Amino acid sequence: MRALALHADVIVFVSDAWQTTSTAARSGEEGFLVDSPVFPEELRALPDVLSQAGFPVSGLLATHGDWDHLLGRLAYPGAALGAPESTVARLGSELGDAQRRLRDFDEEHYVADRGALALGSLQSLPTPGRLSLGEDVEIEVHPAEGHTADGAAYWMPWLSILICGDYLSPVEIPMLSRGGSAAAYRATLARLAPLVTRAEWVIPGHGAPVTGERAAQLLAEDDAYLEALESDPRAAAPPRSRANATQRRIHADNVAATR
Repeated sequence: MRALALHADVIVFVSDAWQTTSTAARSGEEGFLVDSPVFPEELRALPDVLSQAGFPVSGLLATHGDWDHLLGRLAYPGAALGAPESTVARLGSELGDAQRRLRDFDEEHYVADRGALALGSLQSLPTPGRLSLGEDVEIEVHPAEGHTADGAAYWMPWLSILICGDYLSPVEIPMLSRGGSAAAYRATLARLAPLVTRAEWVIPGHGAPVTGERAAQLLAEDDAYLEALESDPRAAAPPRSRANATQRRIHADNVAATR
C-alpha cells in the first residue's frame, strides 16, 4: 500500500489490490476516512499511520456499495459508516452480499486472518447534500450512479479536491456493473464536469490521484467511449490509454450489458 500526501490535511492510500483508494481528510479535530484499502495488513496499518500523522477519524464514508469500498470498519470497528441514500438502500436490499463477495475474494487470493465484516448501522447521507467537517467547512455530496445503481462523489471546495468513486480512473475504463448503465454513467460525468474544472486533484476509486487537467482528459475519453458503446456496442473500443487485456475484458462485459 502506498500513502500519498496531497495536502497537509489529505492523505490518499492506494491499495495493492486493484489500486483501490482510501482518503483521509481532516479539519481541526475532526476527520473522515473515505472508502478503504483491501488487504488485512493494509487495514491494520491505517490506525497507526493516521494516528502518527495526527489525522483523527471521526467517521467513515463510502462512495458506493461495492464490497472493496466498505472495509473501513475492519480498521475502525467502532466508527459510524456514512453512505449516500442510494447506497444505504442498495445494501439494505443486498443483505450479506458484500460479506459473501469479500469471502470469495479471500478464498481466491488465499487471504487469511481477516475478521468478519460488520457494517453496523449505516448513516444515510442526503444526496445531493452537505456534510460538516470540523467547525467551518462542509463536504458537498453529489449523486454518482452509472458504474452501479448507487453512489456519490465528495467535493471538498476549500481544498479543490474531488473524491469521485469509480469514475475518472487512470487505470480502469468505465465499468458497467450490476445496476449500472451507460446513460446513467454519462449523466454522472456531466455532473462531475464542473467540479473537475475547479479541481486541483481528483481521487478516483481505482488508481492514484490525478490532476484536474488529467481528470478532464479522462472524462472526455470516457464520455466518448460510452457514447460509442450506446450507439454501436460492437464498434466501440476501450480508450487507447487503458487498452490492456484486463480492460478489454471489462469492455466485453460492457458490450454484453448494453446489447
